[in-house]
Parts: sequence; C-alpha cells; structure tokens
Amino acid sequence: MKYMILSYASQQDYDEMSGKDAGRGPWPEDDLVAMTTFMTTVNKELEESGELVETRGLAAPVHTRRVGVRDGVPYVTDGPYAETQEVLAGYWIVECESFDRALEIAGRLGQCPAPAGRYANAYADIRPVMESADDMGF
Repeated sequence: MKYMILSYASQQDYDEMSGKDAGRGPWPEDDLVAMTTFMTTVNKELEESGELVETRGLAAPVHTRRVGVRDGVPYVTDGPYAETQEVLAGYWIVECESFDRALEIAGRLGQCPAPAGRYANAYADIRPVMESADDMGF
C-alpha cells in the first residue's frame, strides 16, 4: 500500500531557514546542516529499503497562488494563505507493508533536528494513496 506523508511549515519557518530574522532569529548554519544531513540519511534509508516512491520539498508559501471559482468566474489569490499560518511544506510517498509502518516513518521524520523550540508543535499527516476509484469504497 502507498501512503503520503505530508509535512507542514509556515512562511516564518521558510524565512528563518533562509537566514532572515522573522521573529525568532535566523536558523544557525549548524542546524541547517543537521536538518539536511538528517533528511538525506532518512531518504537514502527509505530508498534502500525500497519504500521510498517519491519525496519533494515545496517552495515557500509566498510563491503560492490559490485558484478558485466565484460566481462561475475563476479567481487567483496570492499566498501565503490568510486562513492559516501553516502550509504544506513537503511530502513523501512511501510504499510499505502497513499503516503502522507509515506512522513509524512519519515519526522518524518528526525527529528532524531544528533550533530549540522551533518544532515543538510540528506534525505530519499520513494518508493512504488510492490506486483506483474502487479504493474509494463506493
């Protein structure tokens, strides 16, 4: 079964990782290196185990555009989203033996190093990936 692991961040996180002080100070270089090393290691392990299908990080929310339809007319708004501080930051698609294994992988990803207190409330969503309409249950 395939699962998508969705990770979240905020524009503030992106700004601070890029060296700006967006309220909590920029990320120290050592923390950026530790994060990159950790993610590279985990991704390599998942690739070697045959569980990694795909993973991608997403550009900062300021590069986001939301498209909707109002009164039958498409409209576009700029990001970041006004409704929430947190946005999708990246994802992993893994193919593994069980939902429990997908949860285990997400838990490991949640151990990614970061400056103290930055990700105290971090979370990920794990969702099964449907292969066909039959998987929808109707």
